[in-house]
Amino acid sequence: MSILKSIKNVIKSEIETLKVVEKGTDASYKKAVQMIFNCKGKVIVTGVGKSGNIAQKIAATLASTGTPAIYMPSGEGLHGSLGIVQKNDIILAIGKSGKSEELLGILPAIKKIGAKIISITADLESDLAKDSDIVLFTKINQEACPLNLVPTNSSTAALVVGDAIAITLMKMRGFKSDDYGLIHPGGTIGKRLLLTVSDIMRTGANNSTVNINNSVSNMLLEITKKMCGAVSVVDKKGKLLGFITDYDVRKILERRENIFSKKIKDIMNPKPIAVYSHMKAVDVLNVMRNREKAIVVMPVINKKKKVVGIIHMQDILAEGL
Repeated sequence: MSILKSIKNVIKSEIETLKVVEKGTDASYKKAVQMIFNCKGKVIVTGVGKSGNIAQKIAATLASTGTPAIYMPSGEGLHGSLGIVQKNDIILAIGKSGKSEELLGILPAIKKIGAKIISITADLESDLAKDSDIVLFTKINQEACPLNLVPTNSSTAALVVGDAIAITLMKMRGFKSDDYGLIHPGGTIGKRLLLTVSDIMRTGANNSTVNINNSVSNMLLEITKKMCGAVSVVDKKGKLLGFITDYDVRKILERRENIFSKKIKDIMNPKPIAVYSHMKAVDVLNVMRNREKAIVVMPVINKKKKVVGIIHMQDILAEGL
């Protein structure tokens, strides 16, 4: 047996199953999505065995895309976890055969509570289908397993249907990247979506600034003391007039000019690229990197063009972006 041939055959089998499921999507799918969209409670996804594993993933995807959802193992439901089910909830029950004792065992109580039941099953004649308010039929001719026993095509079909429901609901809710970031505050994804310049910029005593009328000596001292490699040049009201980097200073020294005979306005860049404090840090990082000549430090201003901080590329990279 060719290992690669076996792998390709399984993949082809699952792809073909998904094509069949796609063709079988009917009005019940639309009805199910509308029911979940209008749900006043939460979605409780349940299943047994491999279907339980899929149910757990679907619940996580729903919750992370704006639909309140949790996973409840069917077996746990028989022993007290049904206490989380309320009248306004929707049960999304997953079972290929629709004959699992644990899954069927919790349905009478769910119906008595008053929650609606949507099922994903491959058997329209099963007890699960008969007890459901809406049935999402996923036709499975056979599993990719040569024994036709191991859940493969069936689990993939249920997973894809769950993803399709979640993403459709996400679009219907107008769920945006900021919403996603709000409920994913940890890790790189959350930081990329939520972290703003104001969260990491150097402010107050760490903000390197100098008045345009100050001496060059004071300017050099400020650059050295704040260890940022640059200084924002401001007027009496704190508005940005220019920017000086240690590169600007080196250019003068390399020309063997007397830097102390100059004024700050002679050294500064009068049209510096500045960023706003409310901008996302990852966007600023892209601005710094994507120029023909990379920028490593930039002044930060508010909507009134006043300097409120300074940001260095190292500050952004230190956050894991």
